[in-house]
This record gives sequence, structure tokens and C-alpha cells, in this order.
Amino acid sequence: MSFSVLMSLYAKEQPSFLRKSFDSIFSQSCRANEVILVEDGPLTSNLYSVLDEYCARYPELKRVPLSVNGGLGNALNIGLSHCKNELVARMDTDDIAKPDRFEKQLAIFEKYPQVDVVSCWIDEFINTCDNIISTRKLPEFPYQIAQYAKKRCPINHPAVMFKKNSVLFAGGYRPFPLFEDYYLWVRLLINGAKFYNLQESLLLFRTSPDMYKRRGGWKHAVDEVRFQNHIRELGFISRLNFIQNISIRFIVRILPNRIRELIYHMFLRK
Repeated sequence: MSFSVLMSLYAKEQPSFLRKSFDSIFSQSCRANEVILVEDGPLTSNLYSVLDEYCARYPELKRVPLSVNGGLGNALNIGLSHCKNELVARMDTDDIAKPDRFEKQLAIFEKYPQVDVVSCWIDEFINTCDNIISTRKLPEFPYQIAQYAKKRCPINHPAVMFKKNSVLFAGGYRPFPLFEDYYLWVRLLINGAKFYNLQESLLLFRTSPDMYKRRGGWKHAVDEVRFQNHIRELGFISRLNFIQNISIRFIVRILPNRIRELIYHMFLRK
């Protein structure tokens, strides 16, 4: 099965991380026949150098330059319009795909042709690949995923592969700070899309010691309330779901960083 890989790159990315990400893509057991990379605004000379090098080595790598940085959702929408294949795999420019990630995701689409979205677990690491601090595990089957989505984001976006037309029919990525991917999954589920999560980690997700700090604060807490209220208005969650979600998630957002980190490790990661 032919498929595309969709990436977005911006100026603050580290060239060494980009190299490792590219190497993991181009050494897959099942290779994509096109890799679409959106340059989200002007980049550094070192990043341009890496892109020039890999474009020369891999003709399937195609660049889509944007004159200004418009954010991840905007870049992915533009990149998606350049993808020629119906199946599209997302990949961030600082993550590392395990060698058989794409092969195993394609096998699910072949086995279950009614499925629209396939993801997997991810291993979160700091600095080096052997320093895995947690694994984000998610439920496997469509019904389980649909129920889980009423409480938490049901798909690991950095490791997702989806059907392009299903995503476009749902309106693609739409602006919603912190929740652009979750918002997309909700709209897909409302449209009746089917999801599947492989029950193994197929991606190494790069994070940093301040990850939990970035997930906290009053602004994020307010954004959380706005998002939960919006999906309630869409009819995706009930008023009771809304109250339960906010009671937990709002408080977690405003807790001190060390307590929030402890909660993530004890209850939100396995």
C-alpha cells in the first residue's frame, strides 16, 4: 500500500534531532513513496543544510516552504493538500519511529479496511533513546477509543496514520490552542470514523524535563475549560462529562509542577 509521511519543521528545531527523525523514516521496513515536509516559516542555515542533504539522497522527500510561521495546524493542512496518497502518516521532526512502525500500521488498514485512523503507544524519552521515562498507552478497539475520548485524548498524534479523505471531511486541523489534534479526533468520531490503537510502542517521543511545567498554568486551565465546553456544545460529551472532566483537568493544570508531574506518572502514564 502506498502512503505519505507528513511533517512540519520550524526554526527552533535542532538539526541533530531532524537527522535522527529522517534516518528513522528512511530506514523503515516499509518505506513511504513520498515524504512531505512543510517549512513553517524561514529556517536556520543549519536546518536548510540538513534538508538539502537529505533531499539529494532521497528524491521522495518534498519540501513545501511557507513564507511565515503559521503554526502546526496550518502547516499540516497545507502539507495534507500536497499528499498524493490516501493514507498519511504523521511524524514530528524530533521523534524517532521504530523500524517496523509503518509496516504494522499498514497491516491494520489491510486487515480492517473500515478503519480510518491507526495509532499506537509511544515511549517518552529525555535526551537519549534508552532514557525512557514513561509510555503512553491507549485502548485498542473503536468502541473503547470512542468512550475514552470523552475523558482524554484517545490518539497519540505523533504516531498516527490516517485516511486523508476522512480527515478532510471532518474539516482538517482547526485552530484550538493545545487541542488541535484532540479536536480533530472528536470531529472524526462525531462523523462515525473508526479508530484503532496498536497495543505496542512504535515511536520514541522526545520530551524534556520541563514537559509538566508546559502543561500547567492558568492560561492552559482556561483553554481546557473552553475546549471541554466546546465539545459539550457539539454534543460529544454530556453536561456530567463536562463537570467531571473540568473538576479533574482544571485542578491538575493549576497544581504545582512537581505535584502535576507525580500525577502524570502515577495515573496518566503507565
